[in-house]
Amino acid sequence: MARMPLAEPETLPPYLKAMHDAVPEENYLGRHFARVFAANPQLVEDYQKFYGPWHVGGAGLLEPRLKELVRLRIATLNGCVLCKSVRMAPAVVREDEAASGVDDADGAAFSPRERAAIHFAERMALDHHNIGDDDVAEMRRHFSDGEFLELAMMAGQYIGFGRVLAMLQLEVAACPI
Repeated sequence: MARMPLAEPETLPPYLKAMHDAVPEENYLGRHFARVFAANPQLVEDYQKFYGPWHVGGAGLLEPRLKELVRLRIATLNGCVLCKSVRMAPAVVREDEAASGVDDADGAAFSPRERAAIHFAERMALDHHNIGDDDVAEMRRHFSDGEFLELAMMAGQYIGFGRVLAMLQLEVAACPI
């Protein structure tokens, strides 16, 4: 049960209505996302204008594949079903990598740089206070300073937004009859 009111689909502003209608009917979480943000549609529209270019739109120094791997790992750790089910970069991250590979980075065929990013994302999500100088030095062996800052910022926003979605409880526990 959502913790915020869900606007009726026919009352959604055009941006949210298009988002809602693009999601399959059985994807309650995706549809509820659009409906809950009717309370502040400009917020989600502006957020997505920021997020899209930085995540998969070519902005920044990091390749979209690496950011998508990190996003998917954080989705698992956050318990955000919507984040885990959405494929932002299907052309560069295979379904097996998205579904489970990111959750066993050492067992998957990722590059050392990708594994380092995934493990860093895990630490950011689970134990950020204990990321030490040695951890940062190890990351800087794989990433330029600018890339590392971008990775840290993207991981932080994935963690934060995924937790907001999980907290809002937009999922349906059982299919309504």
